[in-house]
Amino acid sequence: MAEPAPQILVVDDDREIRDLLARFLEKHGFRVTTARDGRELRRALPNGNFALVVLDLMLPGEDGLSLLRWLRENGGRTPVVMLTAMGEETDRIVGLELGADDYVPKPFNPRELLARIRAVLRRAEGAPAEAAQPPATFRFAGWTLDTGRRRLLDPSGAEVALTGGEFELLRILAERAGRVLTRDMLMDLLHGRATGPFDRAIDVAVSRLRRKLDDDGKAPALIKTVRGGGYVLAAPVERA
Repeated sequence: MAEPAPQILVVDDDREIRDLLARFLEKHGFRVTTARDGRELRRALPNGNFALVVLDLMLPGEDGLSLLRWLRENGGRTPVVMLTAMGEETDRIVGLELGADDYVPKPFNPRELLARIRAVLRRAEGAPAEAAQPPATFRFAGWTLDTGRRRLLDPSGAEVALTGGEFELLRILAERAGRVLTRDMLMDLLHGRATGPFDRAIDVAVSRLRRKLDDDGKAPALIKTVRGGGYVLAAPVERA
């Protein structure tokens, strides 16, 4: 029996956009549920096994950032793609810090949104844009990154929650430990595309990873910044 098509929850207060996205995504093989605000989002979540949420930033009542924070604080790891108004760079940065997996500025081309959704789902399923790598376990500075089970363990053995994007970024750095990776290289490995007009996404993701790795942002010992270059995982890495 074929697996059911991935189900996507679209949250936007604009009925025309909700209906447009529902028809477009269903045409491309997804099942779609729509919601117009936070109340309807909360009502829909228990009733569906959602592979991804498309979440508008500007919503009546609770805005998209508040709802994203609520999702992450309550343990939700469902990938989230934010819809943001053009020029709202600060809100996009905050959204990425809260755990959004990607963003698409309005007005947007539905095909671009479809490409972003597919890329985020590939990362969530453990299939990066580059050629697939066999599962491996990386150990560095007491930390363990298990790519087969897609989990990060701290030195005490406790699991640390990562979003799909954070996991893939750490995997990429661990596979290339000691090698300086520019922001463009990291974005291409993560998304299979250029950064476009918003080039701080990698900086934000690295900042989040450092906090989760207890890596001092002012003097990081694990993920180091190379001025004019990019980032490097500087700790010795053992691969099993």
